[in-house]
Amino acid sequence: MKKPEVLIVGAGIAGPALAYWLSRNGYRPTVVEHARQLRSGGSAIVVKGPAVPVADRMGILPQLRELATRNRSLTLLDPGGRRILQLPLTSDKAPTVEVTRADLSEVLHRSAQTEAEFVFDDTVIALDQDEGGVDVIFRRSTPRRFDLVVGADGMHSTVRRLVFGPERQFANDLGLYGATVPLAPDAVEDPTEMTMLTVPNRMLVLHPSRTTPLAIFTFRVAQPAPHDRKNIALHKQTVADAYADVRWRAPELVAAFLDHPAPYFDPLSTVRVPSWSRGRVVLLGDAAAATALLGGGSSMAMAGAYALAEELAAHSGDHARAFAAYESRLRREVGPRQRRVGLLSGLMVPRTRPGLAVRNAVGRAVGRTNRITSREAANR
Repeated sequence: MKKPEVLIVGAGIAGPALAYWLSRNGYRPTVVEHARQLRSGGSAIVVKGPAVPVADRMGILPQLRELATRNRSLTLLDPGGRRILQLPLTSDKAPTVEVTRADLSEVLHRSAQTEAEFVFDDTVIALDQDEGGVDVIFRRSTPRRFDLVVGADGMHSTVRRLVFGPERQFANDLGLYGATVPLAPDAVEDPTEMTMLTVPNRMLVLHPSRTTPLAIFTFRVAQPAPHDRKNIALHKQTVADAYADVRWRAPELVAAFLDHPAPYFDPLSTVRVPSWSRGRVVLLGDAAAATALLGGGSSMAMAGAYALAEELAAHSGDHARAFAAYESRLRREVGPRQRRVGLLSGLMVPRTRPGLAVRNAVGRAVGRTNRITSREAANR
């Protein structure tokens, strides 16, 4: 019997994870990625919550632990760069592991590559579906027909645009920008410490990562300009202007951003799509329900991939029921997160000095609670 063929667009986190599970459930997955290779670098992410048992079932938890960052604490600084408090980031109660996004992507790709076809340096430019399948036109490859298509291609999903409509219909701007740039290994003194400085409307984080530290800029601007994803010069000028009067190591880190040929820069948004499927096409990960700032996108992508593959296996031959069951499961996870994101953005990047004082007070309270919990655990 011929295996159903599934095209997965996107080889980041969700795509390879889905390919792994589909191949084990009787499907023949093909993953297409517009980049020429797996992307290097990237921010650190935490594999947590529902992603942990998924990683365990895949047998990749030992690999992820070997690749884990050494980050163990978060230090908050006042506007002058003086230390306010230090918060532990690890807990015996939470079986989480922090890795770089690139390392997670590589591990997932290795797990799936023997079972799935991967096509790099290509993308989808047209989709035409009927009751029996989906005809796909690629930018480079020969047109093909698939039984199902999955858009796992992130916040700016091409599949979502082609099938569901333009991005502006689904993206909800948080009024914040995010930017990152890799740094030299000696940019951090303590590889176990992440440092955060916040002033009204601007946050600056120095993250040790694993081998390549990152500067992370999260900020608001008084008069946002129309975003042009290809205008790197404008991105650099926007960051430089936003942090012009910030102290501590801001001038040095902004200079690194200006010197980099292609630093990361994007408005921070959530994505809310009324229905994640249309016919034989379904969305996965950030393409379906991005949640900025909460840091769980990769974990939800892994959990979503597992759920989608499981529902397709459970409803063999009935993709409509499988898609509906998958969406119902995942919306219970992402819905509350998306409802909290506005509050979180105000807490993480306060608009005023009083708001910053409240944020720091919350941090101190959390720090005291963690210290008490640690002492109680040590005395047991």
